[in-house]
Amino acid sequence: MIPDADLIRRSHEGEKAARDELVKKNMGLVYMVAGRFKNRGHEMEELVQVGAIGLLKAIDHFDISLNLALSTYAVPMIAGEIRRFLRDDGMVRVSRSLKENAYKINKAREALQESLQREPGIKEISKATGLQPEEIVQALEASREVESIYKPVYEKDGEELLYVDKICSENREEETINRIVVGQLVEQLPDLEQKVITMRYFENRTQTKTAQELGMSQVQVSRLEKKILARMRREMGR
Repeated sequence: MIPDADLIRRSHEGEKAARDELVKKNMGLVYMVAGRFKNRGHEMEELVQVGAIGLLKAIDHFDISLNLALSTYAVPMIAGEIRRFLRDDGMVRVSRSLKENAYKINKAREALQESLQREPGIKEISKATGLQPEEIVQALEASREVESIYKPVYEKDGEELLYVDKICSENREEETINRIVVGQLVEQLPDLEQKVITMRYFENRTQTKTAQELGMSQVQVSRLEKKILARMRREMGR
C-alpha cells in the first residue's frame, strides 16, 4: 500500500484539506532539496517557495498506479522546479553595464572581423569601443559564463538538457537526490532483484562476482539486471 494513498486520492478529487496535509507532510523534503541549491544568490526561503511549487505539481500529477512513494516522484520534480527558477532568473547575475559593454564589444568585433578578415585582438577592440582592455576581458568573461552554462546541449520531444544540468549531475546535490530516488525504487523490488541491484550498483561488484554469490550464471545476472533497470526507468517515466 502506497503511503498516504487515501490523501492523494482525496486531493485528486479536489479536497483542499487533503492537498494541504500532503504539502505539510512533505515540506521537509522540499527543505532538503532546496538546501542543495543554497549559496546560489537566493535566500533559502525563496528556494523553498519555488520547491513547494514542484511539490504541488508532484501531488497533482502523481499516479498511484506506479506503486511508488510520493517522495520518490516528488524529489526530481522539486529539484527541477528550482533548477528552472535559477536558470530563468539567472544564477550568475550580470550587471547592466557589463551587458552593455558585451553588446558593444560584440558589435565592434563583428565589424573588425569583416574588415580585417581575422579575429581582432583586445587592443583593436579597445580602440574601436573606447573601453579599457580590462573592461573588455571582464565583459567577455561575464557574458561567456552565462552563455556557456545555459546553452542547450540536447533537445528532444520538447525536453531540453542544458549544460548546467550536465554539471549538476556530477555534483553532490544531484548524487544525493539520485540516491534517494533510486534507493526508494530499489525498496520496491523483490528480494532477488534487490540483491542484484544492491551488489552491482551500491557495492560495485562485477556481474561474475554477483552471480557467484547468488548461485546464478553471469548471463542470468546480466539479463535480470537489464530487465530490472528497464522496468525502473519505465516506472520513473523515462
